[in-house]
Amino acid sequence: MAILKEFREFAVKGNVIDLAVGVIIGAAFGKIVDSLVNDLVMPVIGAIVGKIDFSNLFLVLGPVPAGTARTLDALKKAAVPVFAYGSFLTVLVNFVLLAFIVFLMVKQINRLRRAHAEPAAAGPAAPPEDIVLLREIRDSLRRDR
Repeated sequence: MAILKEFREFAVKGNVIDLAVGVIIGAAFGKIVDSLVNDLVMPVIGAIVGKIDFSNLFLVLGPVPAGTARTLDALKKAAVPVFAYGSFLTVLVNFVLLAFIVFLMVKQINRLRRAHAEPAAAGPAAPPEDIVLLREIRDSLRRDR
């Protein structure tokens, strides 16, 4: 019973809930970036390189059974070992774009934080009233000499 109570206290803490929300948003964001890479970036890169679909770039590493099509999916279904470097290139481009987008987001968030923090630290705080009065007395005494 004590373990269940401890687990419930742990699960309802704000940090766990924040983590869960972050994971869910991260998964959705990953799908957006995946679509960006596969549907927008890779076709442009393929057009520049010569209309190559990176996901179908591979090297056959074993014997191919007769009648098997020379596509990545067909070779994988036939259990032929393949070196699918095109899939790796697609995932690598996906990662680089995701990392760059996260970098831009963090950079913007930091810029906004600095913008909000600067007005608070804009100038020195006004001295207390007793200090102001003492300075006035001092300045008055200097003038009277």
